Amino acid sequence: MSTSVLFDAPGPRGRLRNHGLTVISVVAVLAVLYGVYRGFDAKDQFDGKIWAPFLEWNTWQVYIIPGLIGTLRAAAVAAVLALAFGAIFGLARLSDHAWIRIPAGVVVEVFRAIPLLLLIFFIFYLAPQLFGGGDYAFISVVLGLMLYNGSVLAEVVRAGVHAVPKGQSEAAYAIGMRKNQVMRLVLLPQAVTAMMPAIVSQLVVLLKDTALGYIIAYVDLLNTGFKILPAALFGTLIPAAIVIGIIYVALNLSLSYLATWLERRSRRSRKTAAAPVAAPGAAEVGVAAGQGTEGGGMAPDRPVE
Repeated sequence: MSTSVLFDAPGPRGRLRNHGLTVISVVAVLAVLYGVYRGFDAKDQFDGKIWAPFLEWNTWQVYIIPGLIGTLRAAAVAAVLALAFGAIFGLARLSDHAWIRIPAGVVVEVFRAIPLLLLIFFIFYLAPQLFGGGDYAFISVVLGLMLYNGSVLAEVVRAGVHAVPKGQSEAAYAIGMRKNQVMRLVLLPQAVTAMMPAIVSQLVVLLKDTALGYIIAYVDLLNTGFKILPAALFGTLIPAAIVIGIIYVALNLSLSYLATWLERRSRRSRKTAAAPVAAPGAAEVGVAAGQGTEGGGMAPDRPVE
């Protein structure tokens, strides 16, 4: 007999009530969907002539694919820079030196507090004043995404390292490791597994936030598919929004699937196995860090059972 730690199992009357609420919810959702269908049908949004352009290769080649490439290019560059930014400033916030830790904390908190759209606007209008005329749309989107998401990832890195039990680092110091070795060989490999879901969630946010480039006319999927395409093919606004939305969903699901695969692979790795995190013990540090007792090194004594 299985029990839940969150709530008691419902009795016969509770199950009946839950089934009733489920039926009511399903009926309500179906009613909303039917209302949307009737509204689309009344506006002839299911007419084949406004969906036909999306079955033609020319529409994808001229409008959608260039925007998709722009979105993926900005997201890829911004993701790499945000991960590097997050790793550097996250580790800087863990420094024992106040002259490193405090400025890093100020930078992270400032860029986390500024709205991303305002950050993109600021970079877009400031860059021509500093560097002269030019097209700074791509640079503005990438730098804005890097600074905002990198600051969030810095907090993820800091929290991930703190999530590793303190006994891991203490045992590593006991066997003669230096601080950089403890961080590189013991703490980070275990923290990466714990951080993976949060990192993936933030990268999905980053991918979706590339759509903010629409405001400064950056050529991305939203700009070409939702602005330029309906202007060129009159009456395709709703179909274009649906198609673009489906593409965004597919991109985010693909990224989530890739992250799930990476997490499973990291859990099978000896260096990034999650087991040492769940069972803090001095004897497990050597396994987690790939260290042995070679060269005369002595492992910490284990209690006698």
